[in-house]
Amino acid sequence: MTHPKLADVNRRMDSALEVLRKEFAGLRTGRASASLLEPVMVEAYGQTMPITQVGTVSAPEPRLITVSVWDKGMVAAVAKAIGAAGLGLNAQADGTTVRVPIPELNQERRAELAKVAGKYSEEARVAVRNVRRDGMDLLKKAEKDREISEDEHKRLAEEVQKLTDAHIKKIDEALASKEKEIKQV
Repeated sequence: MTHPKLADVNRRMDSALEVLRKEFAGLRTGRASASLLEPVMVEAYGQTMPITQVGTVSAPEPRLITVSVWDKGMVAAVAKAIGAAGLGLNAQADGTTVRVPIPELNQERRAELAKVAGKYSEEARVAVRNVRRDGMDLLKKAEKDREISEDEHKRLAEEVQKLTDAHIKKIDEALASKEKEIKQV
């Protein structure tokens, strides 16, 4: 990857993969993970802020997430925000700690989660293919403008295709891993 245009293509494909990993982290699989609460926003001190800015989120047990709230006055707001986040979780306040038990998944919910994971990975594949198309268009234009030779265009086009194949493979592996995690719990 010597060409600067390829470095940009690779960076954009990597970011599509990173978005997929974040979306997968938010999929609740029945196993406690502090990242499940990442999308939760809390009304605090007259503004909305991420839950991580009002307390420490941890998963001390496989079926429990706890939030140690720093300001005792914010405990109720944190519990309310978790309930309102649409994650299907019920938070219980306990002193300065908010406990969030993770319920077991039924077969129907597992199938639904697998479908959502599939949808996320397809969106990531489409994003990678769009980056490939943009990269190929850049190469065509560079050849037309005589910035690169026809041979270099072919060589760089093969590199773009290799990058695309590698990123699609990583997406497929991430999906397989997530589906396995969904079925195991």
